[in-house]
Amino acid sequence: MKLTSQMIKERAAELGIDCIAIGNIERFAGAPKLMAPQSIFPEARSVIAVAMRIPRGTYRGIEEGTHWHNYTFYSYNKLNTLFRPHLSYELCCFIEDHGYEAVPHFPAVPEGNGTTREPVAEGKLPPDVVCSVRVIAAGCGIGEIGYSKVFLTKKFGPRVRLGLIFTDAELEPDPILDTGDICLHCGACVRECPGNAVPPVKNKDERLYVDFNGEKQIWYADVRMGRCTLSHHGLNNECSPFLKKEFPNMALEVRNTEMTEEEAYIMTYTMADGKWGRKPGAQVMNYYDYIKKHTGYYAICGARGCIRACMNALEKTKRIENLFHNPFYYKKSWLLPHEPTEVPEGVNPYREAYLDEKYPGIRDGEYVKAKK
Repeated sequence: MKLTSQMIKERAAELGIDCIAIGNIERFAGAPKLMAPQSIFPEARSVIAVAMRIPRGTYRGIEEGTHWHNYTFYSYNKLNTLFRPHLSYELCCFIEDHGYEAVPHFPAVPEGNGTTREPVAEGKLPPDVVCSVRVIAAGCGIGEIGYSKVFLTKKFGPRVRLGLIFTDAELEPDPILDTGDICLHCGACVRECPGNAVPPVKNKDERLYVDFNGEKQIWYADVRMGRCTLSHHGLNNECSPFLKKEFPNMALEVRNTEMTEEEAYIMTYTMADGKWGRKPGAQVMNYYDYIKKHTGYYAICGARGCIRACMNALEKTKRIENLFHNPFYYKKSWLLPHEPTEVPEGVNPYREAYLDEKYPGIRDGEYVKAKK
């Protein structure tokens, strides 16, 4: 029996995969070699993009300032653990049961071109070919890259994790979405990013363009990824309460830094190793150490602008399908002061000091009642 796109989509639905779309390999003919599906699987004829939803509730702990690791455990580690070895495995097996090869490819960091590694043999590519899962997924038509470079689907907006499967089966492709089919270009991500990583909406010089072999061109903002990485991984003390106690005089101006993404990764993960400090056996930022031991990854900012503010805007305007009875924001979203702060021993600077000052009664519900 000939394998068709419809058969693959029906099987994906049976497996519980939330979104799926398919692109033909010709769309990626112009991709850089170190980011091209053809470099991984030269015989590929089709690319399948799949997505699983991130539960909206996993952002709630960071939004309330109470439960940071739920977002890392479920939205990253556990969701990827479910997605990669189980659902993608089953879909790959389904394709191979019909006599076609299936090569799974899931997100890797960084999603960038360039390497310092030498090829394993003359005439070969270096061994670290990494496709930009967002660009390839956009070329399959499963959604679009929003202004902030976060991927959006029509059903869930930015609340998705992506994956790719390359196959030598020639399948019917889905249409590529136009830039702006989902994204409002409203500037919510620009205004709410605690790292000032997303450039202004009207600045056309800071756009990145991708051409899918003449079939369609898309664009998104040239995000300052060093600022994004510093904030996301916890070195921005406006959105990380874990710095204030052990580094009360630290005031790294993330909003103005020109650090590269690679430099930011080195800095944040060195910090997370918990080996800094003069005291014997000191564990700097125990929270980071705890998260890293369990997941190898940690998200502190909780995507304040690029996901939380974005999904709020898309829900309010009903640009996406998965809507809720109650709005995500029921109070002003918090930020800590940038300036150095003297913190008494044993005091959480966010829950006990900053919030009570900004929103008296917030912890016992008085502020919420007053707003209603």
